[in-house]
Amino acid sequence: MKKILIILYLLLIAILAIATIVGKYQGSQYVVSHIYTSWWMCLLWAVATGLGIFYFLSRHVRRLSTATLHLSFVIILLGAFLTHISSFNGIIHLRLGETTDKYQSQHSDGTVNTNQLPFNIRLDGFEIKKHVGTEAPEDYISRFTIFTSDKDSITGLVSMNNIYNHNNTRLYQTSYDDDEQGSIISINSDPYGILITYIGYALLFIALIWILIDPKGKYRQIIRQISTTPKALIILLFFVLNTPSSSAAPTLPDDVAKEFGRLNIIYNDRVCPFQTYALDFTKKLYGKRAYNDYSAEQVLTGFMFWYDDWKKEKIIKVKETALRERLHLPDYCSINDLFGSNQQAGYILGPFVMEYYNGINDKFHESVGKLDDKVGLIMEIRNFSPLKIFPFTYQGVTTWYSPTDSFPDYMDNERKAYMQNILPMMKDYARQGNTAQLHEAISRISKYQHTFGGNSIPDSSRLKAEIIYNSVPFATILFMFNLTLGFIALVWLIWQLTRSSAQQDSQSAFITIDGKTPSAVKVQAWLMLLSFLALSFCLALRWIIRGTIPMSNGYETMLVMAWMIMLIAMLLFRKFHIILTFGFLLSGFFLLVSHISQMDPQITHLMPVLASPLLTIHVSIIMMAYALLSLTFICGLTAVIIRLCRGNNDNVRKQLTSLQLLSKLFLYPSLTTLGFGIFIGAIWANVSWGTYWSWDPKETWALITLMVYAIAVHDNCIPSLKRPFAYHLFMIIAFLTILMTYFGVNYFLGGMHSYA
Repeated sequence: MKKILIILYLLLIAILAIATIVGKYQGSQYVVSHIYTSWWMCLLWAVATGLGIFYFLSRHVRRLSTATLHLSFVIILLGAFLTHISSFNGIIHLRLGETTDKYQSQHSDGTVNTNQLPFNIRLDGFEIKKHVGTEAPEDYISRFTIFTSDKDSITGLVSMNNIYNHNNTRLYQTSYDDDEQGSIISINSDPYGILITYIGYALLFIALIWILIDPKGKYRQIIRQISTTPKALIILLFFVLNTPSSSAAPTLPDDVAKEFGRLNIIYNDRVCPFQTYALDFTKKLYGKRAYNDYSAEQVLTGFMFWYDDWKKEKIIKVKETALRERLHLPDYCSINDLFGSNQQAGYILGPFVMEYYNGINDKFHESVGKLDDKVGLIMEIRNFSPLKIFPFTYQGVTTWYSPTDSFPDYMDNERKAYMQNILPMMKDYARQGNTAQLHEAISRISKYQHTFGGNSIPDSSRLKAEIIYNSVPFATILFMFNLTLGFIALVWLIWQLTRSSAQQDSQSAFITIDGKTPSAVKVQAWLMLLSFLALSFCLALRWIIRGTIPMSNGYETMLVMAWMIMLIAMLLFRKFHIILTFGFLLSGFFLLVSHISQMDPQITHLMPVLASPLLTIHVSIIMMAYALLSLTFICGLTAVIIRLCRGNNDNVRKQLTSLQLLSKLFLYPSLTTLGFGIFIGAIWANVSWGTYWSWDPKETWALITLMVYAIAVHDNCIPSLKRPFAYHLFMIIAFLTILMTYFGVNYFLGGMHSYA
C-alpha cells in the first residue's frame, strides 16, 4: 500500500507540472477543464486521499500536531471538491443605467452560456480613481443597485480588493469598457466550499505552528540533537565588470545638471525626479549609470541641447554579437554609425526594422528592434517630446504636458507659450554658456511646478529619498561586497578544516565551543550587519518613494530574499558560525541576480489588485520560505562537494550527518512559512478574484514545491532519506522546483503572477 501511495503522490506531482506546460499552449481554461478539475483527476485525488488516511491510521500516529496537519489537508481537499460540484461563477456586463438579470459563463470549448441571476442589478456609476497627477489607475469602482424578488432595492459598491456579498453571491470588480460607461463584474457563489476550505486553512495554520513548538515533535528533537554537531564546506559564484572610452562632448556643468535633475517629470505613470528618467535613459543606451565622466543628467541634457555633438558619441551599446558582425558595428556605436550621409534614407537598420514589424521575429530581428528602440529614445529626447514636465491643474484634475503636446482650449495662451518656449530658451542659454540664466530658468520651472502641480507634486521627503536612492547603486555594491566576503569566509573555512590541530579548531569554524565565538566570526558578523543595514536602507527608500512595501516585482523580491537570508544568518551565527558563509554567498547570489537579470528596478505604482495588505503578508512569508529552502540547497551542495572531494570515510559521514541536521533545522520552518504563504495567497485570491484557487501556473508550482519538499520530512516512511548523502541529493533536486516556481513561471509560463 505504501508503494502505491508513493506512486500516486509522484503521479499527481508530475501531472500538475505537465499541466502547467500544456496550459501555456492550450490556454488555462483548457487545462482547468480537461486536467485539473476533470473526473479522472478528482478520482486520483480521492484515491490518494483515501489510501493516505488508511495508511496514516495503520501507523497508529499518536502525535496530535501531526494528525491535525494531515486532517487539515483532507478538509481542504473536501472543500475544493464541494466548490467544484456546488459553486457557480461567471461575468456580468453592465452598462451605465441599464438593468440586467443575466450573467455569462464560459466553457472549456470556448462556448458562452447565458444564465439567470438570483436578482436584478443596475449599474449606477463607474469611476477610475487615478494616482494624483498621473494616468496610473489606483482603483476601479462600480456603484450599483440590486433589485430582489420582493421588490426591495439595495445599493452596493465593488472595487479592487473590496467585494460585495448578497445572500452568498459575491461580486468582484474585474474590468470595464473602453468608454468607461460600462463595468465588468465577476460573480461567484460558493456557499459550502469556501467555509469548509477556510476551516481546513485554519487547522493547517495551527498545525504548522504546533509542529514547530511541540516539545516531543521531530523538530524539537532536531534542535536538541544539533547542539552537539556540525562541520561543512561550501561553494559558488563569480562576477565581472566592464570598460569605457573618453570623450569631450559639450554638456551642462555638473551642478546645473544636478539641479535640473531635481525637477519633477511624469515617467512610468508617476511623478518622479528628472534624474530618474536620466538614469534609465543612460542605462538603456550605455548599459551603465554614467557615461565616461558624465552623469546621467549630463548625458540626457547633452542630447537635448547639443544633439549634433552628441550624435557622434559612441554611447549606444550593441549587445548581440550576430548583429554587430552582420552590420559591421562596434561594441559601442554612435547615431552617426547607424546613418549614412542622408539621415532619412541612410538608416542602416531601416530595412530590418520594417521586416521586424512585419512579423519576422528571429533573434537577429529582435536585436534590431531593441537597437532601434534606443535610437528612438534619442530622437524623442532631441525634440523634448517625452518630457512631461509641465503640470496644469484645472477643475481639480492635474495633467502634465511636454512642450510638443497639444494643449486644451481652457489653457490660456500665456501659459502655452511658457511651456513651449522655456526649454528652447534653456537650449540657447546652455550653448551660450550662460549659467546664471540656466539657474534662473530651472528655478522658474520648479516654481511653476509647485504653483500648478497641486497635490501631485511629491513632498520633499519622497524627493530626497529618490535622489539618494538614485545616487547609490545598492544592488551592485552589495552583491560585490557580499560575494567577496563570502569567498574570503570560504577560504578561511577551508583553512580551518585543514589545520593540523584537528577536531577542536576545525569545529570552532562551525559551532560555538565553550561559549566562545572566534574573532574572525565576530568580524564577519559585523560586516554582515553593515551589509544588512545598507540593504535595509535601500528597501526603506523604495518604500518611501512609492508609499508601499517593496515586494511587488521580481527585482524587489530578490532584494527581500537577500535581506531575509542575512537576517537569518545574523540570528543563528552565534551557534552556527558556518551560517555566515552561507549568508554572504547566498545573499550575494540573489543580489547578483537582481543586478544582471532582466528584472526591472524601475519604481512604478502598484497595480490596483496588488494594493492589499495581504500582498505584504503573502509575499514576505513566501520569500522567507524560499530563503530558508535556499539554505537547505547550500547544505546539500556543500555535502556533495565534501563527499566528492574527500571520499566516504567516517569523518566525511559525520560531516554529512551534521549538515543534514542543519538542513532540517531550516527545512521545517521553511515548510511552515511556505504553507502559510500559499494559503494566505489563496485567501487573497478569494478576496480579489472570487476564487481561492484558479490553477494559475505559479499557484500550481508553489503547490508542487510544497509537495516535493514535504517528502523530505517523511523519512520514517522513506528510509533511504535517512541516509545523509541521499537526503542531500534529494534537497538539491528539490531546489529545481523553487527555480521553476520563481523564474520558470515568470519568464516561460506566464499567468496572473508573471508580474511577480
